Amino acid sequence: MILKNGKIFTMEKEVIEGGSILIKGKRIEKIVRGELNLEGEEVIDLKDARVYPGFIDAHCHLGLLEENMGFEGNDINETSHAVTPHLRAIDGINPMDGGFKKALRAGVTSVLTGPGSANVVGGQFAAIKTCGISVDDMIIKAPAALKVAFGENPKRVYNGKGKMPVTRMGTAALLRETLTQAVNYKNRKERAAVKDEFFEIDLKMEAILPVLNKKIPLKAHAHRADDILTALRIAEEFSVDITLDHCTEGHLIKDYIKASGKYVLLGPGMHYNSKIELTNRTFESAAILSNEGVKVVIITDHPVVEIQYLPLSAAMCVKAGMKEEEALKAITIYAAEASGVDDKVGSIKEGKDADLAIFNGNPLDNFTETLYTIVDGEIVYKNN
Repeated sequence: MILKNGKIFTMEKEVIEGGSILIKGKRIEKIVRGELNLEGEEVIDLKDARVYPGFIDAHCHLGLLEENMGFEGNDINETSHAVTPHLRAIDGINPMDGGFKKALRAGVTSVLTGPGSANVVGGQFAAIKTCGISVDDMIIKAPAALKVAFGENPKRVYNGKGKMPVTRMGTAALLRETLTQAVNYKNRKERAAVKDEFFEIDLKMEAILPVLNKKIPLKAHAHRADDILTALRIAEEFSVDITLDHCTEGHLIKDYIKASGKYVLLGPGMHYNSKIELTNRTFESAAILSNEGVKVVIITDHPVVEIQYLPLSAAMCVKAGMKEEEALKAITIYAAEASGVDDKVGSIKEGKDADLAIFNGNPLDNFTETLYTIVDGEIVYKNN
């Protein structure tokens, strides 16, 4: 397939006016300024339409909290225990959830989806494409992160059960205890391997090893400033990577956030303040942090804000002072980097997956329409 006469926003280099993209199989084969003349290829004339990398929502619960399903479609939180690192998002995702079609219509081609924030350690997130019948064929990276949660949610859920944690101290203590157990497990496993001894596998601890080995980050649900700082403190204590998800009061501690060098996954922004820790929520946070040099990623937390409003969420951040280029990066290349999948998606580059979103105008303009969504080199949405 050849896409010609497009305005190509690569999200890595300059904008290519009147450019063409050659797609071979699932990959981007070639990008040029001007036209490509090859025999036997399907050619689509974009007529100056804008071409972007497929958008990425780096924190949502797509397929795990399903539309119109009630309890039957609610697989977001396993609230029988506060520490469940061995839960895998891929075992709960339903690709038939109506949210996937909404994502494609909005140009969202990849997501990080996984457990909610009821548990101190909630389980493994997966990076998946938003098009497919079997989740096994949709996976970009799994596991992609290990969910942990601070603040009100674990307290509220387990106070109602009369179990730990019922305080912020309890949440931090449980996480430290779990990570310490994982460190000890790792050491025992390595010693057993050296001695060629039998070693009994513990699935909970195995799920934490990729974090200790810095293959995936902790994905930290944290709204309030003190919770954000606790998350950073524990990550430093155990020398593990972390992303700061929601980060509602991050703008109040911008110097600490900047010094940490961590990605901020900001959102959801377009819903009412349902709890106390959201009191200081503002779209201006994106501008404040990004202007400090922090890499800000914009998220919906779908279905808290429905996934098709990811571009609109980015637009609201621009309206509040964020630079437009940074807002577009926040739902493309920065989102891919924070998710550990930037080798495959997040920018338009030769060799990367052919995941593209094509619009008749600026996607941050509410009147703009999606013309095509392409996933793995296939047109999966076309505006007729």
